[in-house]
Amino acid sequence: MRLQVLVSAVNADLEKLPEKMNLRTDALIVNQCDHYDYAELSRGDRTIRCLSMAERGVGLSRNTALMRCDAEICLFGDEDIVYDDAYEKTILEEFEKHPESDVLLFNVKVCEERRTYWNDSFGRVRAYNSGRYPAYAIAARREKLHAKNLSFYLCFGGGTKYCNGEDSLFLKDAIKAGLRVYKTPALIGEEIPRPSTWFHGFDKKFFYDRGVLYGELYGPVMARVRAIRWLRKNQTEMCSELTYSQAMAEMKQGMRDGIRL
Repeated sequence: MRLQVLVSAVNADLEKLPEKMNLRTDALIVNQCDHYDYAELSRGDRTIRCLSMAERGVGLSRNTALMRCDAEICLFGDEDIVYDDAYEKTILEEFEKHPESDVLLFNVKVCEERRTYWNDSFGRVRAYNSGRYPAYAIAARREKLHAKNLSFYLCFGGGTKYCNGEDSLFLKDAIKAGLRVYKTPALIGEEIPRPSTWFHGFDKKFFYDRGVLYGELYGPVMARVRAIRWLRKNQTEMCSELTYSQAMAEMKQGMRDGIRL
């Protein structure tokens, strides 16, 4: 099997990015910038294909890469991930060890305040617990994704109308389509902190967008249950700009609007 990393970037220096990320496999970088261009770079015997696009939206950039992926295994990546030297071996061995898996969710180190998950064991991931995994944790058998016509939502995530959630929706659709998704404790890299392209504080838009996302993920009934549990759990950290009641009101409005999407 061959591995290809599909990288979503914004205004990146394409000459330096492969080394910065420690890319040691074939890769396809989609760079959201102010012009259109195509280039191929070499790192040893590996090819880095670079598409520059004067368009915005992380979902669009991931779909652009996924449509052009030609390796058996694809790994979604972001420009702030630095991969371990052995990430190729780690990923391919996990897929060989687990032929039942269509999608594997790997560990990537992040700072404590940004961590949404950590896999301590191998196991099946279902729709109800798939919402906490970021796109850079996802590796998949490319033919399985293409056969099910899976793609990322274009109105969720950085550079779009709703600030995040494209990764959660992608996994939800994969599971709904019948793909077998598993988590693995195998570690493949580390995120290097940088200013967020979409997070600007726990303001009205943050909670409204989260409400829209929950409506899409869980439906009109379970979305409210999930929202109440999530907001109560994170109330101390998140309710600094808005009160709990104000934050929940924004989420409920987002849910109502989201159901009508």
